[in-house]
Amino acid sequence: MDTTNVVLHTVHQAAEAVAHTAEGSGQGITHMMMLLIIQLAIIIIVAKVGGYLSQRFLKMPSVLGELASGMLIGPYALGSKIVLPDFGPVFTEHAGFAASAELYGIATLASIILLFLAGLETDIAAFLRYSVVGSVVGLGGLLTAFVIGDLTAVLWPGNGIHNFMDPAALFLGVISVATSVGITARILAEKRKMASPEGVTILAGAVFDDVFGIVALAIVMGMAKVSMSGGSVNWGEIGIIAAKAIGFFVLVTALGLAFARKITAAIKQFKSKEIMVAICFGLAMLLAGLAEMAGLAMIIGAYIMGLALSRTDLAHEIEEHLEGVNNILVPIFFCVMGMMVDFAAMKPVLLFGAVYSLLAVVSKVAGCGLPAWAMRFNMRGALRIGLGMLPRGEVALIVAGIGLAAGIIDQGTFGVAIMMTVVTTMLAPPLLVKSFNGESGLRKEMAGSSEDVDSIDLEFPTHDITEFLLGRFVRALRNEEFYVNRLHTEQLTYQVRKDDIMFVMIEDGNKLHINAAEEHQTLVRLMLTEELLSLSDLLDATQKMEDLQTMGSGLLANMFC
Repeated sequence: MDTTNVVLHTVHQAAEAVAHTAEGSGQGITHMMMLLIIQLAIIIIVAKVGGYLSQRFLKMPSVLGELASGMLIGPYALGSKIVLPDFGPVFTEHAGFAASAELYGIATLASIILLFLAGLETDIAAFLRYSVVGSVVGLGGLLTAFVIGDLTAVLWPGNGIHNFMDPAALFLGVISVATSVGITARILAEKRKMASPEGVTILAGAVFDDVFGIVALAIVMGMAKVSMSGGSVNWGEIGIIAAKAIGFFVLVTALGLAFARKITAAIKQFKSKEIMVAICFGLAMLLAGLAEMAGLAMIIGAYIMGLALSRTDLAHEIEEHLEGVNNILVPIFFCVMGMMVDFAAMKPVLLFGAVYSLLAVVSKVAGCGLPAWAMRFNMRGALRIGLGMLPRGEVALIVAGIGLAAGIIDQGTFGVAIMMTVVTTMLAPPLLVKSFNGESGLRKEMAGSSEDVDSIDLEFPTHDITEFLLGRFVRALRNEEFYVNRLHTEQLTYQVRKDDIMFVMIEDGNKLHINAAEEHQTLVRLMLTEELLSLSDLLDATQKMEDLQTMGSGLLANMFC
């Protein structure tokens, strides 16, 4: 058989395989891909519009609009009524699941990107610097929220959950743990409280909360798999599962941090930023897959890879290059999560959802606030910290989606998780803003210079000059190994940290506001002065250039030669 015949024979076999698949499923691959593309088109448009409306008119995070959009176009609402001629409904159930395997796969990819970037944005230095206060507040919130979330499911009558170790109860405990610090960070930046004792404590606690929550998810995943396979989970088994989960997290994170710079040095040999970023993301996906193979969740591997790369000089490049992908894929994830809400299944559990959501609020405020009060804050400061740790968000939704896809929780319980996420996300902003309208959050004997956060305000002739100077200042800070994190707020806002130094930079039109504690003001002013002098030298060099109008005329004249 010559080469041509081999190729024809192979193509014939492939065609028969596709035809067999189409005959067995009623759909060909082309039809499935066409449906997926149409679904994605609708989801992207609706999710982005919903997110915009949520931010623009409700002054709420875009995630709420994206979730609501998913609920609206899902198969349990209007989705089954969106019918194309000779095509049928665009959004339908697939084997009892709200999304097809292909669509859910894209949502899973989005969750990996989300947690990879979350790991990149984690400041390891701050994690260690504020380890005491962060661990106390974060661990207090985690334990309280987890126990109350789990017990609420166990004690609620008629839901079929009878013991603390029930996989569904464990998942409801984990879902109520994770804090969405992005919402809180936006409010702290707007109130110019990012560098305040409450602001620093909230951000440090949120970092520990994320890490503890990821480890808790790993443990619960292991326990749930043992329980669902028919095995019994005793305390000895729990210890083994916990040791395995914590061991995987600590070992892989330690190895990642130890070899991150060597890995990035090897990747830099390609000289192309696009290739370097692609390889780093590929490594995140690889570790995500290995985590799943180890019996953990994929998002754990993605988070660890982000954590390992967070202190390398590629971290900023990765964030910058993945921003566009993140802006497209992550709304798809939230929209798909909204699509999974079955309103019919929600009716019997609405009261349970309301109680669960209320207790989720109380558990976080008390669990984080009381340890803060026991340390150095008064009741006002403790309340601010508790409210700052209140909103749940992306991690809670990812965990709920994992539980639903694995069959650990049902549609009704998934809807309860969505309800809790929405309630806590909507309550946190107004309550937190109101809580800062008062006096110091520190006890009288501890109040002092650390509470004084002043603003350095600079005004420039144009917005372009402000933007140019801010960009140069950000680069200078990164060169000095400051951790510079861009916050997702309406105004361009950067959080800057290094050791015990922390301040916030906000671009407001042609004005630049820098909020820093009193003891850090001198350093910030000196660095700004150095950058302004550098800018002055640049302007002097520009004036020595050939007259710009003459240069422009010469360029235009050459066009017509």
